[in-house]
Amino acid sequence: MSAHEFSFTSIDGQPMPMTAYAGKAVLLVNTASECGFTPQYAGLQLLWEDFRDRGAVVIGVPSNDFGSQEPGSEDEIQDFCRSRFQVDFPMTTKQTVVGPEAHPLYRWIADSLGEDHAPKWNFHKYLIGPDGELAGVWPSAVAPNNAEIRTSIESQLMQQN
Repeated sequence: MSAHEFSFTSIDGQPMPMTAYAGKAVLLVNTASECGFTPQYAGLQLLWEDFRDRGAVVIGVPSNDFGSQEPGSEDEIQDFCRSRFQVDFPMTTKQTVVGPEAHPLYRWIADSLGEDHAPKWNFHKYLIGPDGELAGVWPSAVAPNNAEIRTSIESQLMQQN
């Protein structure tokens, strides 16, 4: 299996199959609007702006799993992200990202890497390579513009189809 076998619904209700990102590097991040890490939206937007023309994508996955820090509706989440952080990278509808009810892509990640690599909090980051394979994992405390994340994205961009 690969990440390309899964699908989300975009925050504005459109189909969002991961096959649309085949051949691209994808940074998948579970997000929340009322978290101490919420300012990371700015860094995620910067990564998106820096790498999108080269074939990298940031995908935000709103989740209320940790501390109930994403209580809003999709419209409220989208309005918050756009007005506070000028976010225009793709986002999904609100998802469960841990446990047996997690979105199938997050279940696949936990099954592939082990439960200890499932998100522990908001803003946990996964890099998916152009081939749909997992290429990196970073916990919440690692900022989006961390040199290791940027270098890993660069490395994946060099492997694009």
